[in-house]
Amino acid sequence: MHAELLTCGYSFHMEPFYNSAKSGLQTYLFRLQTEGSCEALVDGRMVPIEAGTLLLFPPGAPYELRIEQESAQPDLKIASGDYYLFCKGDWIDAWWSRSAKPTCSRIDLDPRLISLWRQMILEKRRMEEENVELSGYLLQALCVSLERAATETFTLQGRPFTGTRMKRFIEAHATAAFKVEDVAEHVGLSISRAVHLFKEYFGKTMIQYATEVRLTSAVERMRDGSMSLEQIALSCGFGSYPYFHRAFKNRFGISPKTYRQQMHHT
Repeated sequence: MHAELLTCGYSFHMEPFYNSAKSGLQTYLFRLQTEGSCEALVDGRMVPIEAGTLLLFPPGAPYELRIEQESAQPDLKIASGDYYLFCKGDWIDAWWSRSAKPTCSRIDLDPRLISLWRQMILEKRRMEEENVELSGYLLQALCVSLERAATETFTLQGRPFTGTRMKRFIEAHATAAFKVEDVAEHVGLSISRAVHLFKEYFGKTMIQYATEVRLTSAVERMRDGSMSLEQIALSCGFGSYPYFHRAFKNRFGISPKTYRQQMHHT
């Protein structure tokens, strides 16, 4: 089974733009709005598309995109930026049919997801030197990532999208120094509101969840015998080894040293 990346890129418009395939697309089209706004045909009607909106179209689906000047704000410049790609292949067919894919969904603009898209763009720019196998694997990775992101659009285990965004931000930054204020700013909430909602959604504080993520990372790095426990503690976001030791023992019931010895013995 293969996944073939036909074309991909980043598009930015500052002038009115119109694109249409009303008779139906020939291949799959994925489009992620990252800046500004536009309108697109979704389920038979034109809907506003804002930053963070993911569009997924299968072959045969009608497509229409409009980027126009807002009549209510004629003095504002037009701005619309998006990542897009066209693809096909039996792997893509199987991936598409295994679960329902929403045509339009809102996702978090995760830097890791954007990085995958950029890698594919760079590989396509190599022209004759493009590694088709690598492009195919990157495309598969992006498809799975987009599917997970779209699934989490409205809920994560019953929690609203804001909770998902806070949780993903913490996961991405847990091994570095970050503050609760950073999480609140990421989702556009006050600190008190963000703290309250996170505890309400997940039954634990942001710091407690960050500690869980850090401990999971520490356990993975403990498999590498070249790193000392002190190095692991600092690289996973713990400010000091005593803090790491205390948190680890509270979580696993034994010290990091004993855990590592048992791990290597097993």
